[in-house]
Amino acid sequence: MNTSLTDTLTGSGASGVAGKTVLITGGTSGIGAATARLLLVRGHRVAVTGRDPGRLKAFLDEVGHADRVLGLVADAADWDSTNTAVTSTVERFGSLNAAIANAGGASADHFRTGGADVIDDGDPELWAPMVLANVLGPALLAKATLPHLEQSRGRLVLIGSVAGIKNSSGNLYSATKWAVVGFAENLRLHATTRGIGVTVVNPGMIDTAFWHGQAPPIAMSPDSVAEAIGFALDQPTGVDLNTVTIRPIGQPV
Repeated sequence: MNTSLTDTLTGSGASGVAGKTVLITGGTSGIGAATARLLLVRGHRVAVTGRDPGRLKAFLDEVGHADRVLGLVADAADWDSTNTAVTSTVERFGSLNAAIANAGGASADHFRTGGADVIDDGDPELWAPMVLANVLGPALLAKATLPHLEQSRGRLVLIGSVAGIKNSSGNLYSATKWAVVGFAENLRLHATTRGIGVTVVNPGMIDTAFWHGQAPPIAMSPDSVAEAIGFALDQPTGVDLNTVTIRPIGQPV
């Protein structure tokens, strides 16, 4: 599906604040929103994408920093939409230093017995959007951003999961995150020859809407993952931090 990209939902004009320009897909909630807030506090310029114009506008109204934030309606699993978002970000801020492939998720009732992602009892009608967002989305973002990141000697961050390094029985969501982890290394081999860093961040249990209101008591705040992403973006020139796995204390697997 080719979704249209709306115009900027914030004011126009390039910012004079020194810092990096970072594009975050799916940046209106959870890890993406926490990362956007952190980077804005640190003085960076941030573009966030989301599929829902209303949620995007609400996030932009809440986060402030209108001179350094750009909101774009885009579907991370659609090439034209993703490419236009990248182009709009560069046009607004003049360059791109980092991109974070954060958009994605699981089908409804992912962690319940017989949930939609379980091969035996799952609903195949719900699988395609998840696979496209989780697997195709990062690949499209990489294709759109690599030329710009090569110019800035920047970094691409992919949001994986502990489920992408520890198998979950008969679970398609876990398989999509294994694909992200594999793609990160595949991409690193290519991107490192162009002066671009690639990092995959594998969160464990995070208290987000992903759990549909049933997050375990030990689940971390999305802010914890945002700090890990910020750490990756802060690496010195010439240093490539490739894999970060972050779990809450008490998560055994």
